[in-house]
Amino acid sequence: MKIYTKTGDKGTTSLVGGTRIAKSDLRIEAYGTVDELNAYIGLLNDLEVNASRREFIKEIQDRLFTIGALLASEPDQHKKRIPDLHLSDIAALEQAIDSMNEHLSPMRFFILPGGNMAVSYGHIARTVCRRAERLVVRLAAETSVEELVVQYLNRLSDYLFILCRAMAKDLGVEEVAWKPR
Repeated sequence: MKIYTKTGDKGTTSLVGGTRIAKSDLRIEAYGTVDELNAYIGLLNDLEVNASRREFIKEIQDRLFTIGALLASEPDQHKKRIPDLHLSDIAALEQAIDSMNEHLSPMRFFILPGGNMAVSYGHIARTVCRRAERLVVRLAAETSVEELVVQYLNRLSDYLFILCRAMAKDLGVEEVAWKPR
């Protein structure tokens, strides 16, 4: 099977269901950003500091593929062949957040991204997640979008923030406090 089809050479792509739309469409921007996020999550999963979190992070990547499939589908295709999200997926993120947060000192200041390359990658993933969430919210204002998608992305950005704090702690890196002038 060839990887190239040439069907997108004129700036269009197909949704699950067959409808062709412009590659500049908001739907494509939304699921493309989810794909970008998934790549950053993969990078985080490859970091040794996350060795104990690998299975859970892989589950996050799986859910992001599900979200991408949902966003790439025509609304009437969602129930036919596309995997779905569950409230338990959001609960799993919340449980992981709570578990990591138990071992962190209370926040007393805003934290600047950085301090270690692993932590910085985590903050990049967090900001890409927020962008994906904003795009999906815009898309949901125009067309039907599974509401759990927005909830999952919102909770995932919280997870990524706490993951950054946990990585900093695990690496013995001091968090960088924002100290306004």
